[in-house]
Amino acid sequence: MATEITPEKAKLQLIWGAALLLAGIGVFFRIPQVMPQIREMTQLAAVSGFVKFCFYFMGVLLVGGGARKIYFSVQALQSKRPDA
Repeated sequence: MATEITPEKAKLQLIWGAALLLAGIGVFFRIPQVMPQIREMTQLAAVSGFVKFCFYFMGVLLVGGGARKIYFSVQALQSKRPDA
């Protein structure tokens, strides 16, 4: 049961997908800068590998979710075009 998406909602979803994608890319660039600070914290020093994995996993989820949202919103916008 697929629901129809309006062009206005598709544009909003496209913007939201781009924001998710950019946030995920930002996480990947920020991890190398933050990990030395995390290793200095005595509570997190022992599990810094797990913390690093969690950050990268969060980045993958953000990039994947943003790319998926962009793909489906572009598909919805193209299906609504009158010349298509």
